[in-house]
Amino acid sequence: MMLRFQHSEYLWALVLLLVLQLAFLSISWWKRRSVRRLGDPVLVEKLFTGYSRRRFTFRFLLIFLAFLFGVIGLANIQKGSRMEKITRKGVDVVIALDVSKSMLAGDVKPDRLTRAKQLISKLADKLDNDRVGLVVFAGNAYLQMPLTIDYSAAKMYLSTVGPEMIPTQGTAIGQAIQVSNDAFNKKERKHKALIIISDGEDHDEAAISKANMAFDNGVVINTIGIGSPTGSPLPDPETGTYKKDKEGNTVISKLNEDELKSIAAAGRGIYEHLDNNTEEVVNSLVQKIDSMEQKEFGENIFTDYNSYYQYFLAISLLLLVAEFFIPEIRRRVRPNVVVTATEKP
Repeated sequence: MMLRFQHSEYLWALVLLLVLQLAFLSISWWKRRSVRRLGDPVLVEKLFTGYSRRRFTFRFLLIFLAFLFGVIGLANIQKGSRMEKITRKGVDVVIALDVSKSMLAGDVKPDRLTRAKQLISKLADKLDNDRVGLVVFAGNAYLQMPLTIDYSAAKMYLSTVGPEMIPTQGTAIGQAIQVSNDAFNKKERKHKALIIISDGEDHDEAAISKANMAFDNGVVINTIGIGSPTGSPLPDPETGTYKKDKEGNTVISKLNEDELKSIAAAGRGIYEHLDNNTEEVVNSLVQKIDSMEQKEFGENIFTDYNSYYQYFLAISLLLLVAEFFIPEIRRRVRPNVVVTATEKP
């Protein structure tokens, strides 16, 4: 069984659930403060005989769930319904992406990491028959996604990538090359390309030796340098300012082009500088990959999917209707008054 979101980009709207929750907490706090200003909270709430705090909370919960199911419905969760074996000619491509905090520098707008992810997304759109894998690295390196022909899954994995994935800081390019090399088929000596995207800062000394070993195993290594050689200050999310060293000086992150060029030379690949020329860099990479000897491989993939968006949207609509018909104030039941007429004597 294969589940996927057809429009995974809509899932970012789930962040608005936090906004809804903050709005609910703010309104609740405002109501409690208003009650306290009027006098003793217990006595004041007794005056509001029709008000129900539970109903207010329940109505918010219905809106919260309606929004959740609505977003999932728009993203359209799908299940694979038919699988076929597809024979293709292509190259195995592993992309090693630097996710260290230096990739948050803003010398490339909006920041280095975002621009790198945009590059990978555009590259995936142009790789028709090639299998793609993803490795993320900072102070350590991990295989985020094994080689696959499912580009939609690759983009979904890519959307989750961030500096928080690897708490250990640094730029372990050597380890990234090793992990990427292990992701390839060990029995083959060609049809393998590695693309390293990094600013090259704080690199390890083993990168060149690892690049030579990978090339001996048939891996052609291309490097993409992102950032500026003059450098850029690093934002500090905790303080809202720029990071400073122990002496109080602003930390400047600089692109190390020499290191990345040396790795590309050891791997017999190309080096490209990424700034605002994303399309040019993508075309250069595609041209390099297409010039490599292609291999024929078969893979079982889902060619048809069943969509289930309608169920989630229906649940969302029902929740909104239910919220509309549930009043926040209880209706007061008037007691029956029996009036008796007195006879005149």
